[in-house]
Formats: sequence, C-alpha cells, structure tokens
Amino acid sequence: MADEYSANLAIIGGTGIYDPELLTDRKEVKLFTPYGMTSDLFTLGNFAGKKIAFLQRHGRGHVIPPHKINFRANIWALKELGVKQIIASSAVGSLREDYKPGEFVLTDQFIDRTKNRFDTFYEGGQICHISSADPICPSLREYFSKYAEENHFPIHKKGTYVCIEGPRFSTRAESKLFRDWDCDIIGMTLYPEVVLAREAEICYVTISMVTDYDVWAEKPVSAVEVLEIMRENSSNFKKLIMGAIPNLPKCDECNCQHALENALA
Repeated sequence: MADEYSANLAIIGGTGIYDPELLTDRKEVKLFTPYGMTSDLFTLGNFAGKKIAFLQRHGRGHVIPPHKINFRANIWALKELGVKQIIASSAVGSLREDYKPGEFVLTDQFIDRTKNRFDTFYEGGQICHISSADPICPSLREYFSKYAEENHFPIHKKGTYVCIEGPRFSTRAESKLFRDWDCDIIGMTLYPEVVLAREAEICYVTISMVTDYDVWAEKPVSAVEVLEIMRENSSNFKKLIMGAIPNLPKCDECNCQHALENALA
C-alpha cells in the first residue's frame, strides 16, 4: 500500500463521532477485499500528527443493519492500510441502574449471542485459536480511562457487553436473563469486530455511549429514543475520542500485535 494511502490509527463509528473537517489532506479510498465490500469508503487524513482512517460501520446514511455488516472486509481493509490501533464507538443499552443514558463505558469483556456472523479469517488450511481472555487492548483501555477521568467525562471503566444479533431489540425475558448473567451493557456491533481485530493483530478499544435502559426496566426501547440521546451527547462523544488522540500511546508493551504467536495450529 502506497504511503499516501496508509494510516496508523482507525476510528470506526458514525457521523456523530467523526467530523471530516478535523482532518487535513483528506481523501476517500475504496479498497477491494477477499471478503467483499467494506461498509463504505475509507476517509484518510491527518490529525494531531497521526495518519487516520475513518470508517462508518453502518455505511453512509446508516443503511447497513448490524447483522449485515461485513466485519471481515472492514478489518481486513484496515490491516491492508497499515492500521495498528482501532478506536471503535458504539451505542448501547444499559443493563444496570447506575449505567445511565448519556454516560460512557469502556468495555473490557463480552458475551457473544450472535447467530450468523463470519467471525474468523481462518476457515480452513490453517487453524487459529485466538485468545479472547482479555479481548480489549489493555494499554488503550487504561489510557482512555485516565483521559476520561482527568477531563471529567462520565465514564465507567469496566463493562461486560452482551452482543445480540439484531436488528430487533431484546425481549423482556432476554434482558432480565442478561442482567442475571452480570452483563452491564447490550449492543449489536462489538462482535465479531473485536476478535477479527485480534486475529489481525491490531490493538482495539471500544467506547460505548449508553443511550437507554434496556427493557428489563419495564420501558420499551425505541429507535427514536436511541437517536435522540445520541444527538444530545454526540458533542461529548466526539470530544472524548478526538481529544484523546494527540497523546495516544503506541501500545509497545501490550501483546495485541503478537496475538498470533501461540494461536496458529
């Protein structure tokens, strides 16, 4: 990949998080992958001395439902661009009274409840048993934890994310079950994005915004409610992510970029 079409940092999210005017020397790039089309074109540019690639996970105009996102194509393309670190953003429902709408969560664990997603690059010929014991880059998570605290963002430093297939929301019985499992937040996009990043040996951190209480709270969730909370808090979300970028660590001490050393059979 030519240097002008490369990046060392990627942001995966939506238009509420990313402002294209923040990047200089912007260009849009279309990448072809062995896994089909990516969610959208990649916007490449410079910000705070870093070469950044931005991807809208659901496509321009938010047109791709979560169960139809081509996660393998997206992560493969980022690897091809030379990306070493990914900052992912998402909207989630809360499974706890004290994780309130408008607050942020740094996920550290997940439970996969998806059904039909392609979740590995290794489908035959060579077997990969990637470690998922601690799926989020510890260096990036610790950095964002300290940055958010120092800058007074309302953030929870840990959270178990249960990822459901979507596009429907949970039944009340499912929501109460996930609470019994000690899950903290619920969403539709973390898996398999996080494990594919690990297979690609890319450091990955996800920052979630709580947009609602899931239906365990006896109040049906609506898409309108979710979008309204996102709109009200998008400025804070943008400030948290973009404000942290200038001093982002290089992750020299984590093992994410050596994840395949003991995983291939």
